[in-house]
Amino acid sequence: MLKVLDRLEEILIASLIAGATLLIFVAVTHRYALDMSAKFHLNALYDLLFRINLSWAQELCIYMFVWMAKFGAAYGVRQGTHVGVDVLVRKLPPDKGKWLILFGLAGGALFTGVVGTLGARFVWDNGFHYALFHALGATPADVPEGPTSPDLEMPTWIAYACVPLGSYLMCMRFLQVAWNFVHTGEVPHHQHAHVEGIDEPVAAAGAVSKGID
Repeated sequence: MLKVLDRLEEILIASLIAGATLLIFVAVTHRYALDMSAKFHLNALYDLLFRINLSWAQELCIYMFVWMAKFGAAYGVRQGTHVGVDVLVRKLPPDKGKWLILFGLAGGALFTGVVGTLGARFVWDNGFHYALFHALGATPADVPEGPTSPDLEMPTWIAYACVPLGSYLMCMRFLQVAWNFVHTGEVPHHQHAHVEGIDEPVAAAGAVSKGID
């Protein structure tokens, strides 16, 4: 189950990054082509490009990057890529340092759990309550529909849903890391200077070079 969740997390993050990058490229290219066609009086091309409305692209890219950041933070907990100050942990004996590590992981789980709960309450009051009851065919009269975004004109609770979803996932990752630390004594650690797929050929080339020498 965790492997499936890990894979879905990676696919979501990669899809959001790729989609936002492609959308930005298309929007900038469209804007540049529209400006150049007006500058050189290419009226037919200008009319064609003018009918293509991409005013919503910037707003959608912002939402995509926010979603990517929230789920990327949870991915960072799982992979150990977050920056941490471990000077005190290294100074303490291992039997005492582990309690400080567990305290930090518990604090991270508590914080993200609180943020997720507050975010869920905000999303519920911001229109999800109405959307859920409306989908079930029982919309109370006193439940507000909730605001919509200015360009996409979609319910804003959809964009804000990344706060509870990403925060709860991050909370689960903190608990997962804490559980593994209790049983193995290790936490995820990422070598920031290491680039996967590059160091191995370099090491192999070095071994070949030494063999030749």
